[in-house]
Amino acid sequence: MRMKPKHLSLLVLTLLVVAAPFFFPSGFYYRIGALIFINAIAVTGLVILIGYAGQISLGHAGFAGIGAYACALAPEHLGLPPVAAILLGTALSAALAWLVGKPILRLHGYYLGVATLGLGILISMVLSNEAQWTGGPDGIAVPDLGLRGLLRDLGWRIGAGELWYGLAGTVMILGAWLALNLFDSPTGRALRALHGSEVAARTMGIDVARHKLHAFVVSAVYASVSGSLLALMNRLITPDVAGFMHSVQMVTMAVLGGVGSVLGAIFGATILTALPQLLTVFHQYEHMVLGLVMILVMIFLPDGLLPSLMKRLRGRDGE
Repeated sequence: MRMKPKHLSLLVLTLLVVAAPFFFPSGFYYRIGALIFINAIAVTGLVILIGYAGQISLGHAGFAGIGAYACALAPEHLGLPPVAAILLGTALSAALAWLVGKPILRLHGYYLGVATLGLGILISMVLSNEAQWTGGPDGIAVPDLGLRGLLRDLGWRIGAGELWYGLAGTVMILGAWLALNLFDSPTGRALRALHGSEVAARTMGIDVARHKLHAFVVSAVYASVSGSLLALMNRLITPDVAGFMHSVQMVTMAVLGGVGSVLGAIFGATILTALPQLLTVFHQYEHMVLGLVMILVMIFLPDGLLPSLMKRLRGRDGE
């Protein structure tokens, strides 16, 4: 019996997450792996928005900022445990995405890009300027998740790097599973139809506005969870998490790996997260090398790294 593509993708992803630590030369790489998984969660949300629904967003880091600061502020001011703060951040991000998405998703092309860019900049400005709440540009401390203490009480001793690697990897796999299931669902087929042509999708009876809004809200939730995990792992968060460059990095990761593919986008997140760590000896030329890599990929592999490579491999197999 042939395995379905989504099951194969999940199996490959799970095997990579489980097998990677056997090749880590030191504990530092657990943290790099966790950071890759956290970025991949946000990028998976962009696959749903850009790859499935065909809607661009240049301000998605704003939702990551909401999730991050919810984990910093909710325990201090509301007395919520960190897990509840994550849920509060996702609820706030979803509500904001729903309220703002209704008017701005009527726009198309670069008008939509500029509108989402403005939303992200606005959130970043609020986080920077409301220093009495957010700590301003210097940032704010984030409470400990408390999971290591709980595991220690149960007799399991685990390092912080290993803990966050396992936790972020599990959340990433769960997010990928949800996105892959959405692809084959009636909602996913509707999103892909409006990506091809909104006019044709509307003619077929698809509620275009509702489906675009749903994709925007779901992708905002992914970004919020990513921001929450980043804040809890670092134990400190600054407004940079909601900044414009973070939004650009998210979109670049998705496009570089292949925005129409969950595995491809995660591959892009892996490259753009790990590559700067490998280029530390060329720190002065880091951005130049990254830019050169992206230019070459867009010229020679326009569908993204992973989809283009898979097409070429299939072409060779067919020869």
